[in-house]
Amino acid sequence: MIGGLCVLLALLVQVMLVNRLPLPGGGAPDLVLLAVVGTALARGAVPGAVLGFFAGLVVDIAPPGAHLVGQYAFVLALVGYVAGRGAGGPVTTVVLCVLLAPLLAVGVNLLIGDSRVTLATLTGEVPVTIVYTLLVSPVVIWLAARGEPRYST
Repeated sequence: MIGGLCVLLALLVQVMLVNRLPLPGGGAPDLVLLAVVGTALARGAVPGAVLGFFAGLVVDIAPPGAHLVGQYAFVLALVGYVAGRGAGGPVTTVVLCVLLAPLLAVGVNLLIGDSRVTLATLTGEVPVTIVYTLLVSPVVIWLAARGEPRYST
């Protein structure tokens, strides 16, 4: 329940504030991704995947929705599962998930033939987004993982 509220709050802050900031490089941190990763770290793989799927569906229908519904749900479900399984420690897991999510999203877009994804997107916007997301990750992960009991799954 707290994980879902955290993801909803992250989505609202993302859409209403962060996406409107004129940050250098044209990217923005992905707060929803970090909320899913933080909750998955605290709860485990299955709750992380379920929360990631539903968070991704909400992101897919949130404005500006310029892609097919289900793309980000797939990506966040995979990332939530990976985060819940862990990768040698919390810091390693967060870095792995922050690197994995945009690359998976670009891969899914390329597989479905999205003409908006180009080499310039992959080399220009994705690294900036990764850096911004890693910069804000300590705060968002701490907020998302607070008070969540760890379940064994």
